[in-house]
Amino acid sequence: MFSNCSSNEVNVDPQNVKYLWHLVNVTGGVAGVDKTFNLNTVVWAFNDETKKLVVENNNDDQAAEDGLDSGTYDFDVIEIDGKTYLSINDNEFGNFLVSGNLLTINQNIMSSGTGADGFVYTFQRTIELVN
Repeated sequence: MFSNCSSNEVNVDPQNVKYLWHLVNVTGGVAGVDKTFNLNTVVWAFNDETKKLVVENNNDDQAAEDGLDSGTYDFDVIEIDGKTYLSINDNEFGNFLVSGNLLTINQNIMSSGTGADGFVYTFQRTIELVN
């Protein structure tokens, strides 16, 4: 799901490609956060086969909402009524949409209903070649 683009984009064997999702913006929350991050500050790497998410969080601004701490997490994708939701360590994290090189996770849209105080995380995909 998170690495399902065509290998034709980079003209290599898909087994030699690693997709990285860089957190580039967080909006929302009660305080109306709108925080932009540089690439490589917070990076998520999903392994669709093992259902593991590896997070490398290099954000040193403790006041900034940045999602998850560095570590390895179990994840799953839940589909309900045509919508997809991301579950991390058995906790629903929000509705998500992959569009081109962007991943948006919206915590205001959950399988249990909608809200207004959640965060919206926007990630930009990069491709890394591995041996």
